[in-house]
Amino acid sequence: MKSTLQATCSACGRTHAIPVWNGINVADEPELKARVKDGSLFVWECPDCGTVNLIRSQVLYHDPELRLMVWLLPSGAVPEEQVATVEAALNAQAAGLEGYVLRRVDDVGSLIEKVNIHDAGLDDRILEMCKYVTKMELAEKDRAHAAVLLDAPFKFFRMEGADNEITMSYPFEGQMHGVQIGFNVYEDCRGILQRNPAVQTGGGFAKVDAAWLSRYFR
Repeated sequence: MKSTLQATCSACGRTHAIPVWNGINVADEPELKARVKDGSLFVWECPDCGTVNLIRSQVLYHDPELRLMVWLLPSGAVPEEQVATVEAALNAQAAGLEGYVLRRVDDVGSLIEKVNIHDAGLDDRILEMCKYVTKMELAEKDRAHAAVLLDAPFKFFRMEGADNEITMSYPFEGQMHGVQIGFNVYEDCRGILQRNPAVQTGGGFAKVDAAWLSRYFR
């Protein structure tokens, strides 16, 4: 589902009408999935100066096969007074989606991560616990940079190999770094969450991120 948005180039300041996707159903248009995962669906090139700009628009991603819906709502994309109305409408729609994973994210990178996680057959709640555990271990090994490591945004990158090793990326000292964890860590984190039934995502389109997990583990 497409619409048109008036967007201003970040470099030259000129405004253009650009096409944007408000709804993406990858069962109907499977070619869009690759463009979501590489991020190309969320950028536009200014015809005046050639600058590539990020599209700031809400979009609902839907993968019926994986029973996954992710609602991207960047800050400022919808007037604040309308956010509650849009959220209520989507949550009302969610009431009829039994067995679906429903997520809300604030940025394109988080949308891409959610798609990659569920494409790999993993649970994003367990991945957040894996990130937490990995951060704690890295901070323990490098106490001089502990605060920076604990605050860094870790992202799932891929799962590969016969042992299903999980790679996560994170920024550190101006560069992107990667860390690999064994699948046993994922299984251990699954056990931690199973032993803590109070850890819940709530109803509707839930935010599952470091802030969500910090409400239960510190």
